[in-house]
Amino acid sequence: MLASLLQNTSSIDQSVKASHILVVLPKLEKFPKKFDIPGEESLNKLLIRREMKLTDLITTPVNANLPDGELCAWVMIDTNRSVFEQQTALRKAVKLLLEEGPVELHIAVYGSTQQRKNLSELAIYVSWVNGAVLPVRKNKPVRNSLARIFLYGYKDGGNFTLQRACAEGNLLARGLTALPANELTPTTYRQQIKKLAENEGWKYQEYDLHKLREIGAGAFVAVAQGSDTEDAAIVHLQYQCKQNSHKKTIAIAGKGICFDTGGHNLKPARYMQGMHEDMNGSAVALGILLAATRAEIPVKIDCWLAIAQNHISPRAYKQNDIITALSGLSIEIVHTDAEGRMVLADTLTLANKLKPDLIIDFATLTGSMKTALGSRYSGIFSNRDELLQKAISAGNESGERVCGFPMDSDYEESLESSVADIKQCELNGEFDHILAACFLRRFVNDTPWLHMDLSASSHKDGLGAVDSEITGFGIGWALEFLKEI
Repeated sequence: MLASLLQNTSSIDQSVKASHILVVLPKLEKFPKKFDIPGEESLNKLLIRREMKLTDLITTPVNANLPDGELCAWVMIDTNRSVFEQQTALRKAVKLLLEEGPVELHIAVYGSTQQRKNLSELAIYVSWVNGAVLPVRKNKPVRNSLARIFLYGYKDGGNFTLQRACAEGNLLARGLTALPANELTPTTYRQQIKKLAENEGWKYQEYDLHKLREIGAGAFVAVAQGSDTEDAAIVHLQYQCKQNSHKKTIAIAGKGICFDTGGHNLKPARYMQGMHEDMNGSAVALGILLAATRAEIPVKIDCWLAIAQNHISPRAYKQNDIITALSGLSIEIVHTDAEGRMVLADTLTLANKLKPDLIIDFATLTGSMKTALGSRYSGIFSNRDELLQKAISAGNESGERVCGFPMDSDYEESLESSVADIKQCELNGEFDHILAACFLRRFVNDTPWLHMDLSASSHKDGLGAVDSEITGFGIGWALEFLKEI
């Protein structure tokens, strides 16, 4: 639940009891006389004590108690820095206040009209996206959720629609990803999605295991058949903005493995920890759909969610099996922990049958991508060079940075099989992120396509605008990308 917003174009009214105050400044060498900064005297004393210059607030926000007991944080934003760096500075400042669990936050922005606009949009988004508390099962809550935000210094005619939409999509994705696997099963996940679809007016369709067997979706079924309950499904959601006169259709697909044991190639405990988050790609796709709906992005979106679990059982698929996918391609199974590309193969085939203008898929797909990039960036692949460049640009503009990777045809030599049309992967996995993308490319044919390997889905101590370890990476990127196209 996002905090409500009250806007006010004046400075902070001294009659208003504001317990937690965030002061957001443009880059300044010293305070102009025209600025009436809350706690200016306290800030100056603090800077002297810590031997800091005013411009040090660009990288190191500070906070202090004011004489009447308010907690005030000050941060300076240099708009010449990257969006990611600006978001990081705001996140650190907001965290200084939210740690006390306030229900209200008062934000004051300063500078020229354009500076106040930019700083307000940034501060509101960072406050919204971090104000809500993610699901936990502790008897004593970690902190209260933020209920109200008061903004001083700028009034937005659209009430920050885009920032709210992005925050709502991000919080949906993070909230789902945080749920434990015994709560978010394929059955309960589908129930939540169906309820959300009813609330948002999306068309809802399911391909359950019976239907998937009937149509020959062998790649998805191979993974899903190892679970005790046959509750896996491919869920199809449709949204069309009423303003979409051009009828551009974007297909978004997401990997939704609610828990990944690795199957017969069982993961060791170190790598199985956190595998309830292996459905993050589907949560991101769902978050994008919600954000696009709330922001009324003028596109038609087909959202495809591959929801299953990868378990070990007598029925589970195994090495050396040969599976026939929905597309008709036969696949030699090399490693059962490469299940994500299997469920996505049939999901992408279904998506492609509706002839979209573009397909984008999201997945926590490979460990080798995290080895290549760490968890500060996510990897991006495309079968169109111009799409790849737009994707990278959207990453820079949104603060959710992506790095492009090659996918030249000679990589596919590693996927050649003597007994099937294609190998699922290689055993050594040194460049598995590239091979996984090459594998998925076979199921989109020549449709323009982007594949995001979500290595930044989880980052200790937060990333960019987001303060939690689960980042919801991809929603901000997607909104920026969809705006441009």
